[in-house]
Amino acid sequence: MSQPTDKAAVVLLSGGLDSTTCLAEAKAAGHALYAVSFDYGQRHTAELTAARAIAANTGVVEHKVIGMNLGGIGGSALTFFGSAFAGETHLTMGTVLEPPHLDPTAGAAAAIDEVVYANVFEGLTRINQNAEVLPALAKSWDISADGLTYTFHLQKGVKFHDGATFNSNDVVFSMERAMAENSTNAQKTLFAPIASVKAQGPSSVVVTLKTPTGNFLFNMGWGDAVIVDPESAGSNKSKPIGTGPFTFKRWVKGDRIELGQNANYWGVKPTLKSATFKIIPDPAAAVAALMAGDVDAFANFPAPEMAAQFQSDSRFTVKVGSTEGETILSTNNLKKPFNDIRVRQAMAHAINSQEIIDGAMFGFGTPIGTHFAPHHAAYVDLTGIYAYDLKKAKKLLTKAGLPNGFKATLKLPPPSYARRGGEIIAAQLRKIGIKLEIIPVEWAQWLDQVFRNKDFDLTIVSHTEPMDIGIYTRPDYYFQYRNPGFNAVIETLSVTSDTKQRYTLMRAAQAILAIDAVNGFLFQLAKLGIWNKNVSGLWENSPVQANDLTGVSWNN
Repeated sequence: MSQPTDKAAVVLLSGGLDSTTCLAEAKAAGHALYAVSFDYGQRHTAELTAARAIAANTGVVEHKVIGMNLGGIGGSALTFFGSAFAGETHLTMGTVLEPPHLDPTAGAAAAIDEVVYANVFEGLTRINQNAEVLPALAKSWDISADGLTYTFHLQKGVKFHDGATFNSNDVVFSMERAMAENSTNAQKTLFAPIASVKAQGPSSVVVTLKTPTGNFLFNMGWGDAVIVDPESAGSNKSKPIGTGPFTFKRWVKGDRIELGQNANYWGVKPTLKSATFKIIPDPAAAVAALMAGDVDAFANFPAPEMAAQFQSDSRFTVKVGSTEGETILSTNNLKKPFNDIRVRQAMAHAINSQEIIDGAMFGFGTPIGTHFAPHHAAYVDLTGIYAYDLKKAKKLLTKAGLPNGFKATLKLPPPSYARRGGEIIAAQLRKIGIKLEIIPVEWAQWLDQVFRNKDFDLTIVSHTEPMDIGIYTRPDYYFQYRNPGFNAVIETLSVTSDTKQRYTLMRAAQAILAIDAVNGFLFQLAKLGIWNKNVSGLWENSPVQANDLTGVSWNN
């Protein structure tokens, strides 16, 4: 190896998570990086492959692979790929974001549902990866001719994980809790159409709506609508107790969340006996963990630049699916100068979405011009309303009284699409005089500062809730958007059941948001899933926020 500098770090790089973390910490401390790995004739070269990839992508000055002959001590069984010791009944799932807590009825973070939806908690209905509504705790239902009364017939013999018996009173409690004035449910509007919820014996519930609601059964399949037990509801943030096929075992903060099979599950028991959600926010560490077999799968892989490498590796399955994730440059519309539509329009003209997709997502993603998923039948391509045009952008800033631009902050949560995309957007807006101070924040900080307290100028986040265009009607939502005309369209949509009419209203709503340049509409987040080739049953698409493990199994 070449001679290290005075501020050098020599890291023994195995290719696993721990050594990759050490490498990242040394880089952050400003050290010149030197790496050493050992080739000792191991049966699988996953870790060496990972080590080489990590060294190449982290700016290592020199990476030395030293050969060792372990034949004299009987060869090596020191490394292997996959979960052989787990008897093919355990799955370790990598996830980027650590949830702030584990109660899906009291938080907006997608990371909550990605652990507990369909696994720990269940609703009256459930959504599969094809966005179909299926029975869950309600085995069937009847709908009145006027569309106002839903009678849900509940599954029998269901128990919560603590042994409490599930019945109609739990449904009434869960819905009334979500509807209450002091409700902390992030999707309280899902329950707004409900006039009353009444138990009809222990196994039936009658829900009466104020107006017909076309998406009611779908809405009851969201994570926000899962059924909880009155006795344990208050502790679900730290000790979630549901009716699902998996029980909560342990949460090692900053590291992992462990689930075990529910031996008393009322339905079809999953093949998996246990599962671990391993929290790995760093993209390089995610690559290393997959390569080394420390994790079996990433349902949402954070390093798209490495997709080609995994596609060429026969040990892995790579799936590119769709999500409901509208990725946006979220804007504080009540804060100066963003309360001036000309400023927002100038920003829209200065943003090149395809450049962001190519630079931050390595080509994975679809440009959008409004807050609506391109795969939906009612989608309108509005990307041309504010086509990339720096001259128009500068003229609009001048008209707004800001010919020299202005300074603002850009708070970026941990996902790579945000951190990488933020750097590109800052460079794009700098061309028209807008100078952004980039402030990285952790997920809990983002939820507190940006989402709850609206303490921000700009941020980048992917909104993954299905059909969530209605959030723009909420005056207290963090965008702080106000438009009575838009609100009227959504109000009409909420009481319209005819599909053709609903699509017309959806298209009108899309156009209003686009014209108002409420946010910087960037791209629809692709779902890049990478997992061990012997794993089956993971979702290719994400119509709701979920890592549903109920149908997952090992094939070997």
